[in-house]
Amino acid sequence: MKPGDYNRDKGIRMRILIVEDDPNLAGFTQKGLREERYAVDLARDGEEGLLMASTTPYDLVILDVMLPKLDGFTVCRRLRAAGNSTPILLLTARGTVDDRVTGLNMGADDYLTKPFAFAELLARVRALIRRKGHDQAPRLTVADLEVDPLAHRVWRAGKEITLTNKEYALLEYLLRNPDRVLTRTAIIEHVWDIHYDGMTNIVDVHIRALRAKVDREHSVPLIHTVRGVGYVLKTPEA
Repeated sequence: MKPGDYNRDKGIRMRILIVEDDPNLAGFTQKGLREERYAVDLARDGEEGLLMASTTPYDLVILDVMLPKLDGFTVCRRLRAAGNSTPILLLTARGTVDDRVTGLNMGADDYLTKPFAFAELLARVRALIRRKGHDQAPRLTVADLEVDPLAHRVWRAGKEITLTNKEYALLEYLLRNPDRVLTRTAIIEHVWDIHYDGMTNIVDVHIRALRAKVDREHSVPLIHTVRGVGYVLKTPEA
């Protein structure tokens, strides 16, 4: 699946690339970050990681140092040499001062030594993403719909709405792109991940569930279908 439309200025869903050859650690980290409502892709070696980071706009790269084919230091150096400014968090079992200095000199933004607590990883992920200018406005609003992206809470006309993780992720993506038609492919790639089956009707299912919670009790619907294309969250003025 090819990457969909991406616009950092509109502040869309946060997307992270993990480059890690240890399947247990990669799976654990990916699962934890997805539960925190990030879209997460995986690369199993340095060459694959370099290709994905070079061709897909990510908000953060979590990069292991000891990788097959290309080590993490080399991947980091090549990304920076190519002008890629995506924040990079290096992971390694080698925690010496020399290794940390090498990684930072190659252009990494932060460094975490294995083994680590997931809570610490998550704190560093959030800090690096904030450093790049995301989450500057704590509340997102369109008409009487309000979302707090830090607390993952949603209100319509002052009444709080309870959403599942995917419903929340979908609504936040729509809300960060008001009046912009989002294709099903773009939604899948940013709310799910790059490997999800684009032929599934999972987007339509979640949109129906989201409308039932966000629009059903209100005279002015906000979530609209653009037939044959996708969906859009419209401001009433538009």
